[in-house]
Amino acid sequence: MLENVTVFCHSSIKIVGSKIIYIDPFRINQEYHDANYVFSTHSHYDHFSEDDIEKVMKDNTFIITPDSSRELAYNLTGDKDRVMIVEPNNEYKINDVSFVTTYAFNKEKMYHQKKENWVGYIINLDGIKYYIAGDTDDIKELSDIECDVAFIPIGGKYTMDYEEAAGFANKINAKVVVPTHYGEIIGEKEDAEKFKSLVKNKEVKILIK
Repeated sequence: MLENVTVFCHSSIKIVGSKIIYIDPFRINQEYHDANYVFSTHSHYDHFSEDDIEKVMKDNTFIITPDSSRELAYNLTGDKDRVMIVEPNNEYKINDVSFVTTYAFNKEKMYHQKKENWVGYIINLDGIKYYIAGDTDDIKELSDIECDVAFIPIGGKYTMDYEEAAGFANKINAKVVVPTHYGEIIGEKEDAEKFKSLVKNKEVKILIK
């Protein structure tokens, strides 16, 4: 389920299947221009990077984003019909790709507040459900997550740290777990191995090298 997946760094993910999907592209090191869809979890610079989105976009790329990045997305596409604005806890379909938005916020910290309506995604591509948690803590609204692959932030400060993230991973229904959001801006690369050692009854794949 991961041979078609690249985690470039941080929370920057590419999934290649019948469609090519990027999530939160960041520090992209070459001009790809192959994206069918770009999903953004929220408007912070490391999750909605205009420069990096431009490197993956082509003429008919759709951008899916919360409202806080609406104008940025319009400017990038030049076409409001190629922008879908989403909010948490909803089901969507865009052409032949269906997805669910999830809540993503901090419980006590002020970096990601619930009122912002920022999101995670469960994207169904070619029969595989990919959960991208976004920048979130372990919150009660995520207790019923079901997916095949879960991308979970572990870096701490802005999100869960590796211990909290492992506890979250142990609670959700996922077959494979991939740690993200570490080793670049926050969190050490060693945190991935610590996270892996604490996750029970699930396969953990470390894709950030």
